Amino acid sequence: MSIEVKNLTKIYGQQKALDSVSFTVSKGDILGFLGPNGAGKSTTMKILSCFIPQTSGEVRLGGYDVKTDSIEVRKIVGYLPENNPLYKDMYIKEYLLYVAKLYKLDNPSAKVRDMIELTGLGREQHKLISQISKGYRQRVGLAQAMIHNPQILIMDEPTSGLDPNQLAEIRNVIKEIGKEKVVIFSTHIMQEVEALCNRVVIINKGKIVLDDKIEQLHTVNQGNSSILIQFARENQIDLNVFKKIVSIRHINSQADNAFEFHIAGDADIREELFNLAVQSGYKIIRMEQRVLSMEDVFHELTSKG
Repeated sequence: MSIEVKNLTKIYGQQKALDSVSFTVSKGDILGFLGPNGAGKSTTMKILSCFIPQTSGEVRLGGYDVKTDSIEVRKIVGYLPENNPLYKDMYIKEYLLYVAKLYKLDNPSAKVRDMIELTGLGREQHKLISQISKGYRQRVGLAQAMIHNPQILIMDEPTSGLDPNQLAEIRNVIKEIGKEKVVIFSTHIMQEVEALCNRVVIINKGKIVLDDKIEQLHTVNQGNSSILIQFARENQIDLNVFKKIVSIRHINSQADNAFEFHIAGDADIREELFNLAVQSGYKIIRMEQRVLSMEDVFHELTSKG
């Protein structure tokens, strides 16, 4: 089971929302699909879920083409859209039973019970959807997306509106699902990607700017690692003392007598910096090694041009 996207292009009028986008996702992958607003994330997900057609390119889910086999695609896909449209005048349990019957599931009542337990809706199941919080509505949306046990799960901002406790619970649900299914979701929360995903795709202005395993992200922009050192205020720092270290690319001055030492490659120069500071009579009150974060990678790749 996989998602295969080849040269996907979508044009709205004169605007090219997607420009020859290509990527694949396989069973066991939890793919974080990232990008700034207007980058093409939601457009891609709507095409994958057969909600809108592409202008050109090929998209296959589980071997089915989204244009010619859209009914088959819908059978194997669970989709949670960004705006999570629900029938708010229905009760939670009633709504999920309605969705189960639309899919013509065997023993729909049992399926509803399983989804209510899995998504933590037990206490709220007899309420009208209009009476529950946004976080619980997200759970209802997730339950309807998963009720037919889809082999592929596509979620657009699935954790929007959840409190920290709900976030932890839904993360666990997605992790468990990802062991047996293909999962792709978009989010603006970088920590969410690092906590959940083993793959990440970043899209900017309709084009893929990064497609990589999550453990490789910290090496995407080698040479951007740095060490922040804050010295005692009474010290007058002569930066020439440290420029003898060949791995230092440049030094930025910061507030409160702090300096950021940018390093070429992945050299660890903390001990060398410390020894030079001691020899010069400088008192270090803070030393912090800065590792390239998901947010740094995202900013670097989406702020250019």
